[in-house]
Amino acid sequence: MNVFGRARLQRTVVVVAALLLTAGSTTALAREFRAADTQNEDYPTVQALRFMGRQVAERSGGRHEIKVFHSRQLGEEKETLEQTRAGAIDLNRTNVALIGNLVPAMNVLALPFLFRSIEHMQKVLDGPIGDEILGSFEPYGFVGLAFYDSGARSIYNSNRPVRSRADLEGLRIRVQQSEQMSAMMRALGATPVELPYGQVLTGLATKLIDGAENNWPSFVTTDHYRHAGHYTLTEHTMSPEVLVMSLKAWETLPAEDRRIFREEARRSSQFMREKWRDLEEQSRKQAEAAGVVIVTDIDKRPLEAAMTGIYARAQQDPASAKLIERIRKVE
Repeated sequence: MNVFGRARLQRTVVVVAALLLTAGSTTALAREFRAADTQNEDYPTVQALRFMGRQVAERSGGRHEIKVFHSRQLGEEKETLEQTRAGAIDLNRTNVALIGNLVPAMNVLALPFLFRSIEHMQKVLDGPIGDEILGSFEPYGFVGLAFYDSGARSIYNSNRPVRSRADLEGLRIRVQQSEQMSAMMRALGATPVELPYGQVLTGLATKLIDGAENNWPSFVTTDHYRHAGHYTLTEHTMSPEVLVMSLKAWETLPAEDRRIFREEARRSSQFMREKWRDLEEQSRKQAEAAGVVIVTDIDKRPLEAAMTGIYARAQQDPASAKLIERIRKVE
């Protein structure tokens, strides 16, 4: 081979090598992200995660995909949060009461009777306060992406209608695996039983517990309403859900992809709210049709007054005290 032939061959080899390196780097950047949600396949939060997945795939040109594992396929929320922090799960939809065990600011959002209404909660979370809270996750191994609605949580049980605080005495009520939620239920006069979400139905069916507390969709879609025929609109918390990403997964993304994930997470939040409103109304009607006794006229003032100790403990932390004050001032 002459000199010119060898030179052309060398150039060809260099070009092919460069193309292979480029292809390799593109492949390295592309990946499938695992998202965990304990709710069933049709639940609004699961639909929102799938919506986000479609948007991320489109905007990334198919490089990134989100595979959603619903119905506790990857474990209960407490387990999946630990896996998310460790980087084994990339995205996680969880309630603030549970992640409050790991991220202190979340305990404030789970405080009973903090929000005056769903509208008040949304105004807080959609504004600067919500942005600041989402920005506080990184030291704990997470990146806060968006808040999802979770309605108002109320108490239901199989024994009797709860029309006053006195009616809660002696009832064994399931709460989330959170010391703050247990303290709240004790303050209301009931006996808290911390159980994973997936064990509540069995607990009700076997009389291990007398009742639980949750929103309308969770009460109905899990079949709790078939075993707990008394639902009282205590609306004691309006704690939202939060979508987080593992910090380890986040750090693998370039700046442009991070922007895509943040923007589509926010869009999925609005998508979820529309689905939530429909399901909430549908779930209440289904419970009523099944004969569930709904107590709407409970006097909430004694319930709120019983929370004095919980707020006193929360406000011992200056940052929490300031956040509570700021939230209450939002009109």
